[in-house]
Amino acid sequence: MKYNKIVSGIFLSRPNRFIANILIDGTPTAVHVKNTGRCKELLVPGAKVYLEDFDGRMGNRKLRYSLIAVEKCCKSNKTILINMDSQAPNAVIKEEFEKSGITFKSECTYKNSRFDFYFEKNDDVGKSTKGFLEVKGCTLENKGHCKFPDAPTERGVKHLAELIYAKENGYWAGVLILIQMEEAIAFAPNDETHKAFGDMLRLAASRGVEVLCYNCKVTPDSLELKDKVKVVL
Repeated sequence: MKYNKIVSGIFLSRPNRFIANILIDGTPTAVHVKNTGRCKELLVPGAKVYLEDFDGRMGNRKLRYSLIAVEKCCKSNKTILINMDSQAPNAVIKEEFEKSGITFKSECTYKNSRFDFYFEKNDDVGKSTKGFLEVKGCTLENKGHCKFPDAPTERGVKHLAELIYAKENGYWAGVLILIQMEEAIAFAPNDETHKAFGDMLRLAASRGVEVLCYNCKVTPDSLELKDKVKVVL
């Protein structure tokens, strides 16, 4: 996926989940944060960030800029670029579905949940598969080891329970963790932050729900699916 009209800035502060103060061309500016997670390890004072500029296409927007990516400085003095737009993972997977030619629908309701994707496909011998896929964006990283979630997510636990139900009723069911950076060695659930999610993810896997994980190629103005990443449950 691609963004339009990218500018850079320096992170100053985050007064609430939806707004950050960014230094843009020497001027402190309030911008929209497209990720309501904590992101405390990313949004640190002085961090270089990238923003999409909506000048000329504001529509109903109140803020001109949206924060979409941040440079994270590691202890090795290496800098990695992390996309932190929570809407981007679904957009990336939607593009993959479109390229594959598979019939799909976004935001599909099943029982008491609304899954990110419903799809139907036929294999080479005409066998039909119908399934649901839930996508989770991941930005929490430590030396290439990535974890989700970075904050408790009861909604995530509910989605996993509903995926188990869908699998038991004849659907293919899966959850895809999209790591919004390239530097990823492995993924594991973040039991320290929300053990209930980790327990439900392990239960889902044991009941036949596919747990998939991919990293991404990230640039200041794009996000692209890259390689499969090891899942450690």
